[in-house]
Amino acid sequence: MPSDAATIEDLLAPLRADPQHAAVLLDVDGVLAPIVAQPDDAHMPETTRRPLIEVAKRYGTVACVSGRRASDARRIVALGSIAYLGSHGSEILRPGAIAPELDADLQAWTRRVQRFAHDAFGEKLRRLRVRLEDKEAIAALHWRGVPDEDDALAAIEEVAEAAEAAGFVTHWGRKVLEIRPPVRIDKGAGIVGLLNDTDLAAAVYVGDDMTDLDAFRGLTELQERGRLGYAVRVGVRSEETPAALEQEADTLVDGPEGVRGLLRALLL
Repeated sequence: MPSDAATIEDLLAPLRADPQHAAVLLDVDGVLAPIVAQPDDAHMPETTRRPLIEVAKRYGTVACVSGRRASDARRIVALGSIAYLGSHGSEILRPGAIAPELDADLQAWTRRVQRFAHDAFGEKLRRLRVRLEDKEAIAALHWRGVPDEDDALAAIEEVAEAAEAAGFVTHWGRKVLEIRPPVRIDKGAGIVGLLNDTDLAAAVYVGDDMTDLDAFRGLTELQERGRLGYAVRVGVRSEETPAALEQEADTLVDGPEGVRGLLRALLL
């Protein structure tokens, strides 16, 4: 698996050759912002923000693609001139917009998902200090950094079983369970929705988790539709990197520091 700077520069060359017809797509947590114990404490370092601003000026499409709400992702990145795909692509916050655009099919499920999640979020999960995150049509249970992560995981597995029995879809991430409606929600679908009306010469996607595999496949879908010529899939290595991400990535970089180097390589 290639990962040295020279190889990354070579892989990014088609984007640099025609930046106005290229897309730069990045996950937020673990990619632009380091992973932290408390999600509300996440922020993108200024040393990353500076090259990202320059990338946004040069490239035709720049977007952050996050499991967080789009507005939350924009708060962390603190850059209003780019697009944000939030809640795994189910909402789009366009550059300069005040409110995100929501998928109508998902909106119809929001009340049911949230009712289930709040009913399931009982005293046991609160005692274990599990955190409930409301993402409209998605509800997320986080257990990173709780006093007993093993007990918290066991309790959340019980919620997952109940959610599936109730007809919802469960999706596991890095110390998070998401409860979703039984309709397609993934970063790949979000990327296809954002870019399907645009003909692009090249695109790069940078991610660090299992949900980013869907984004990798979204680039493939755009290529198959004839909307995208060249694609680069970059995995961000950490202590928690899923093996599948390493296998499907075209190259790997080391943590947010490596992503910062990738942004600078896009500006060469």
